[in-house]
Amino acid sequence: MKKNLFKIFTLTFLTASVLFETSCKKENLNEDLLVDGVSGYKVATKNWDASVPKSWYSLENRLIKETPNWAPPIAARAFGYIGVTLYESVRPGMSTHPTLVGQLTDFNFVPSIMPNKAYNWPIVANAAIARITKDLFGNVSVANINRIDSLEAANLAAIQIADNPSTQLINRSVSYGQSVADAVYSWSLTDGGHQAYLNLFPAYTIPTGPGLWQPTPPAFSNPLLPYWGNNRPFVTANTVTGMPVAPFPYSTQVGDTFYNAALEVYNTVNNLTPDQQNIALYWADGGGTFTPPGHMMSIVTQIITDKNLSLDKAAILYAKAGICLADAGVCCWKGKYDFNVLRPITYIRANFNASWNSLITTPPFPSYCSGHSTFSGAVMQMLTYQYGSNTSFTDYSKVASGFSARSFSNFLAAANEAAVSRLYGGIHYSFDNERGLIAGQAIGQNIHNLNW
Repeated sequence: MKKNLFKIFTLTFLTASVLFETSCKKENLNEDLLVDGVSGYKVATKNWDASVPKSWYSLENRLIKETPNWAPPIAARAFGYIGVTLYESVRPGMSTHPTLVGQLTDFNFVPSIMPNKAYNWPIVANAAIARITKDLFGNVSVANINRIDSLEAANLAAIQIADNPSTQLINRSVSYGQSVADAVYSWSLTDGGHQAYLNLFPAYTIPTGPGLWQPTPPAFSNPLLPYWGNNRPFVTANTVTGMPVAPFPYSTQVGDTFYNAALEVYNTVNNLTPDQQNIALYWADGGGTFTPPGHMMSIVTQIITDKNLSLDKAAILYAKAGICLADAGVCCWKGKYDFNVLRPITYIRANFNASWNSLITTPPFPSYCSGHSTFSGAVMQMLTYQYGSNTSFTDYSKVASGFSARSFSNFLAAANEAAVSRLYGGIHYSFDNERGLIAGQAIGQNIHNLNW
């Protein structure tokens, strides 16, 4: 589990020296050993790999797929709290990195480690993520509860085999990880989104008037999560700079901007190339999938793997991505219900072709702006800040679903493709996608600007 043999050798040498000089038990010395001159750290977080959090994020995406009512904003919110939990749980082993307490809205407390005591950071992370996952996924199946328990046990067993931590060290590390998860979960209870999966379609009076959203085929259901935009953001600035500006004025006049945008959707879907159709389906990420936030987090996990990031760097990246997704959901959903713009299928059936259908099913909420564009814009902008504008990568997220992997010259190219996929799918106007990207990128910038 540790990153290199030199650090293992150094730690072994120090332990042996202390044993020789004090004649104390090895277990006690290992627990209270000082490393890098910092009291209380057996091994700094940077000296461990990211296998534990990667295993959990893979399971999170499975849980999203298999748990009822886990709509994109709910999945995004969960990733936000899981990321903060991971970061804060291993941060005491990252001596130069500050807490997010006081930086995130109303986040005022996280427990401290015991002074002059060592912690095994993979064990801490494992216990913390297991605990917050159970808290957030309150409606998972019995089978998936068992999967959560099994993964926690399997990770702990692997750490024990690799590193042989003492019982005291294990218990101390588990207890601390759970206490961080409890603090983050307590904070989450007051954000407005707690257990929203129990009621996706609360009572809501649908505004009426020209250009306003109407229920869409085939289900013609009530709107999903109409109050989500009132939830507390993780970063307060995102409710200002991360909000979409007003859409173009509604019009059915030939040649007007809105008319032309709807006509573009109509003509594009009617004349899709094979590649455009593939792009639309690749990024569809609809019901029964890991959702657009899950797709973004799958890419983040892949970047962590490709770059062989250590536990500390992975924790930072997961936390940044999770906060990006959570706030993208809040800001995008506020825009949707502030402006209540009708979907292309409604406009097209009323003005161009009464029997027209989109390629992918239109989801049950207003059009402006695009959720996928906002989610991907936020995360890909954050990754661009992190790794630069010339970092290429290949997305393998949907290979298991029968798609070919897709390669991109940089992160924003992937965000742009995710955005335009909604035009190809027939569920968004181009201005939905373009302004969603802009709002998402502002969110990514605000999160990058936090003190990490």
